[in-house]
Amino acid sequence: MKNSIYFRNFIVTSLIVLISFTLLGGLFFAWIYARSSVDSRTSMENRLHQVARFVATQHDFNYGELSDLNLCMLLSITSELSGYDFLVTNTDGLVQACSEKDLRHIGKQVPLTMLDESSTDGFGSTLALPGIYEQERQVVGVQMTGIADDEPFVIGYMFMTSDVAALREASLSLLAPFAFIALVVMSLSVALSFVATKKQASPLHEIAYAVHRFARGDFSTRVKENGRIDEIGKLAQAFNAMADTLESSETNSRNFIANLSHELKTPMTIIAGFAEGLLDGTIPAENGERYLMVIASETRRLARLVGDMLGVSTLQSQNDDDLIKSSFDISEVMRLALLSLSSKIESRSLDVEAELPEEAITTQGDKDSITQVTYNLIDNAIKYSTVGGAIGLKLWKQGGKAFVSVVNRGKTIPEDELPHIFERFFKTDKSRGVDRDGVGLGLYIVKTILDKHNENIYVTSKDGLTKFMYTLTVV
Repeated sequence: MKNSIYFRNFIVTSLIVLISFTLLGGLFFAWIYARSSVDSRTSMENRLHQVARFVATQHDFNYGELSDLNLCMLLSITSELSGYDFLVTNTDGLVQACSEKDLRHIGKQVPLTMLDESSTDGFGSTLALPGIYEQERQVVGVQMTGIADDEPFVIGYMFMTSDVAALREASLSLLAPFAFIALVVMSLSVALSFVATKKQASPLHEIAYAVHRFARGDFSTRVKENGRIDEIGKLAQAFNAMADTLESSETNSRNFIANLSHELKTPMTIIAGFAEGLLDGTIPAENGERYLMVIASETRRLARLVGDMLGVSTLQSQNDDDLIKSSFDISEVMRLALLSLSSKIESRSLDVEAELPEEAITTQGDKDSITQVTYNLIDNAIKYSTVGGAIGLKLWKQGGKAFVSVVNRGKTIPEDELPHIFERFFKTDKSRGVDRDGVGLGLYIVKTILDKHNENIYVTSKDGLTKFMYTLTVV
């Protein structure tokens, strides 16, 4: 389970969700804290200016000194109402009054840098004041001015402070609703990730199961595609296409072995039977020559079979590009093929209806290979023509292609067998009692050669008229 892609994807997705919400929560807290700090400082500055103006006014009319107890009482009451602490210093930064009831900060020194900033744009910062506040606090300060003899003068400085810890606690309290919402969303995300990852991994499990079935030799296994168009769907389609190819290849291999065994078994049985009969005297001596001729015939048949098999193997190993580098005259090839088969044509009393152009038609390809194609097709037409009938040959050019057709009249090839006639060892006569000279590789070799040349071959058979036609590229 831990090593499965399903488990790893689920863990990765869950970690992404967790990290995302953790980062979002941290950023949200930082933003809330910064915003709260700004709002708190703005509020403190507004209130400080109000209190400073009031204290300065009261000082001018009522207080003679900043250390007056009445000022301390006023600051204490204001602190209780506002929640902020106050310090009032003289012009030298010595605390003269504070909001604490025990007046513990009086006489302590405020850093002079705070006085300088307070006298200009006002002081505002978050810091600790050693000797006054040991803990970090948010501090704002302002200069207080009075009027004497119609002239302004500096009375001192007022500072307002607040506890930073309280501000942080307030900011954290705002995270509680966010944390609850985040927890709900994370739970839903993890649940959806669990379901989605499991659904995505399901086809992979099915494919893995199908692969194991293939390894055991079951080539009928297929994966359900379910109409998916994503990568998983394409993988399922590719797997099923591969399965179709492998099943077809396995079927062809079995048929090939069965056919090859049959082709080898028949002549070998005949040779062995007649040879034993001659050796043990079962066959009379006067008939020996006759049966030796049969043995010789079957031996030649075996030789042709082995030769054809070697030829097929050689063709399949050839490079396609090498075959089309040369060129030749297809008209000459057809004439030579007819000439070499003239004795077979005469033995079956066949007429030849040839329509071959007088001029040369130069085409791409290997001359020897195309000669074999032409020879096999004409030889096939001779074998299956009605005795005393005719075969037809035709050659013409059209649209950059040369077309060669070979026609004979004889037995019609059944329509359901036409798609299979180019397969290895296929014969329309399943009993193989006819055409003892053939081994069912002639048309297979023809198709293999033309495929290597990237050319096509077509066959039709109707009302006893069978026609083969193949193409070549004109140079």
